[in-house]
Amino acid sequence: MVDRNFLSLNPSLEAGGIQRRKLLAAAAGFSVAALMSRPASAAFPVPEVLPLEKEDYGEARRHFQTRLLYKGPAPEQSQPLGTPPGAKRVTYRGGPDGSLELIAWLSHYEPSATPKPAVLFLHGGNATGEGHWEMMKPYWEAGFVVMHPSFRGENGQEGNFSGFYDETSDALAAAAYLENLPGIDKNRFFLAGHSNGGTLSLLAAMTRKFRAAAPISAGVNSWRFFSRYDRDIRFDASDPKEFVMRSSACFGPSLKCPTLLLRGTQERPFDKDHELLMERARSAGVSIEAKLLPGTHNGVVPGAVHESIRFFNQVAA
Repeated sequence: MVDRNFLSLNPSLEAGGIQRRKLLAAAAGFSVAALMSRPASAAFPVPEVLPLEKEDYGEARRHFQTRLLYKGPAPEQSQPLGTPPGAKRVTYRGGPDGSLELIAWLSHYEPSATPKPAVLFLHGGNATGEGHWEMMKPYWEAGFVVMHPSFRGENGQEGNFSGFYDETSDALAAAAYLENLPGIDKNRFFLAGHSNGGTLSLLAAMTRKFRAAAPISAGVNSWRFFSRYDRDIRFDASDPKEFVMRSSACFGPSLKCPTLLLRGTQERPFDKDHELLMERARSAGVSIEAKLLPGTHNGVVPGAVHESIRFFNQVAA
C-alpha cells in the first residue's frame, strides 16, 4: 500500500495532500469520499540527534497520556468495513481501557490438538481496505492464523485518531485477542506490519513480547514523519515528549524480540535513523537485522510477507 512514509522517504514523488490520499485509497482498494480539512500545525524543532530514553517503553507508556488538541476520525474517510473473501469478521475491544469496539479480519481455522502459529499484521496508511487482506493469503497458506485489525477512527468507527500513539494501544489489544483464541500457539506468536503498520509494529514490540517481529518500511522517527505531514498532528506539538513516545529509535533497548526490518530496493536505503535504532537495540542484546528486497514501497509487500514467513519459521525452529 502506497502511503506517506513512502512519500516522505522519496521527496520527488511527493504530491499534494489530496493526490496522496487518492494513491493511498487506490492501493488499498477503497475510495476516498472526502478529505479532512484543518489548519496546518505550527512548526516544531526537529532534533539533529534523536534522544535515547533510559526508561523502558512499556513502562513509559504507563505514565504518559497523549494530549490531543484536535479530536476526530483518521485522515482518510473511507467506506465502512465489509468482510473480504477468506476472512472472518470479528470485533475486539480497542484501547487500553477496552472502551472501543473495533473490527478485525481473521483467517478461517479450526482449533486442533496441535497449536497453530499466528501473525498479527498491522496495515499501512490510516484506513483499512480489502486490498490489505489480499496480501495476507501467504500466511494462512503457510499454516499461520492471521489477524488484520483496523484502528480507532478508521472507516467510520469510533475513537479519535492520534497518530501512532493510541493506535499502538489498539494493536496491543488486538494482540491480546489473537493470542487468547483457542488453538493459538503462544510460543509462535508473531508481529508484522507495513508502513504506518510497520511503525506501530515496532512500538508494540517495545511494549510487550512477541516471538519475533518483521516491520516493513517502518518509520522510526516521528519528527521526520510529522515535519512532512503536519496536518496529521492531533497532539500538542509544543511538547517534545509527544514525539519521543511515537519514535521507536528513542527506545531501541526496549525492543523485546528478534526483529527483521524490511524495505524495498526502490525506496531510500535504510537511513541513519534505522541504523541508530539497530545500534541501540543491539546494545541491549536484541537480535535485529535489516534486509532490502526488490520493489517499491508498495511493490515490496508481497515479497516481504514471504520473507517474514521465512524469518518467523527460522526463529521458531
